[in-house]
Amino acid sequence: MFVIAGTMGAVVLLLNAGLWLGQRRLIYLPEIGPVPAAATVLPGARDVVLETADGTALGAWFVPAEGPRREVTVLVANGNAGDRSLRAPLAAALRAEGLDVLLFDYRGYGDSTGSPSEEGLAADARAAHQHLVTKRAVLPQRTILLGESLGAGVTARLATEVPVGGMVLRSPFTDLAAVAERLYPVVPVRLLLADRFPVADLVARADVPTTVVLGEGDRIIPPALSRAVADAAGADVVAVPGADHNDAVLGHGPAVVGAVVRLADALDRPAG
Repeated sequence: MFVIAGTMGAVVLLLNAGLWLGQRRLIYLPEIGPVPAAATVLPGARDVVLETADGTALGAWFVPAEGPRREVTVLVANGNAGDRSLRAPLAAALRAEGLDVLLFDYRGYGDSTGSPSEEGLAADARAAHQHLVTKRAVLPQRTILLGESLGAGVTARLATEVPVGGMVLRSPFTDLAAVAERLYPVVPVRLLLADRFPVADLVARADVPTTVVLGEGDRIIPPALSRAVADAAGADVVAVPGADHNDAVLGHGPAVVGAVVRLADALDRPAG
């Protein structure tokens, strides 16, 4: 019994050590390599290179609005997988509503340099926001942040640092540990995680009109976690019946696009 217990203890220690050393490879799942030219995917879109405060170069697409312009720009913070080209359908749906869109890849994703981390992604979002304000003369209060899944943590943090007009969080979690605990129930993830993404705490501090969009059938981020984020933010909730985490209806469907449009329209209404 002692030998077995000792062996099992060693296995647990090795598992924990492996998760500590390789955790970011489990969290961040980038598509790495060349990304198509923006205009070949979205006619009229433009390729942009963003530079962060620490000198990281980020690939991005600026997608101008089509039809009557709302004079509102949507800054999209991606989830943890793929690259910006996978968000082309979302950008197309938003531009069709008269919204300008900035898509960008985090460090280590697509053709962006560097390696991803929580602090790195925060710096990337700041660079994207700075680009809109300084290079494109977008008024901060005419910017809406759209964060999907992991990107909800990125946008929530940005909303505590800079003024914005509103925020849509699609499938957010309360913090990264709450998700990791479901995947690794025997591992002390709250002790091991280097990156935290405390979304619920951040939205409670951000004084920003917020809408949470969730899928009632989400098997990756339980709807209860997203609702807890909404409670912390005092946010409106849009629930999509039966929708799972990676379903197209959550990626670029009317629930997400409509939530952005309603916030954009609210920017033009007088306060009170």
